[in-house]
Amino acid sequence: VFRDFKGRRAGLSKALTTDVEDFYNQCDPDKENLCLYGFPSEQWEVNLPAEEVPPELPEPVLGINFARDGMQEKDWMSLVAVHSDSWLLAIAYYFGARFGFDNLTGNAFSI
Repeated sequence: VFRDFKGRRAGLSKALTTDVEDFYNQCDPDKENLCLYGFPSEQWEVNLPAEEVPPELPEPVLGINFARDGMQEKDWMSLVAVHSDSWLLAIAYYFGARFGFDNLTGNAFSI
């Protein structure tokens, strides 16, 4: 779970820092509802949400591209970062519940 979280976080951080120009350009407000995805491989992607209902994993916030031109760039980036952090926590809690880390067996975090 931690490696997944760490990889996704690194991908999102890369989108919001190193690759910020590319990320900004991909978030065209004229496109449909876009989401920022971070992957365990430390990569990121701006894409439409999954078509399967319900989705296998919690989805990131929908429509990050719509507010882009209506806000200062710095404020918009901060908003996307906050939503990305919330999505990362949702993914971590999802995996934690799925793998049974709520059990107090003491084996979940043994090294």
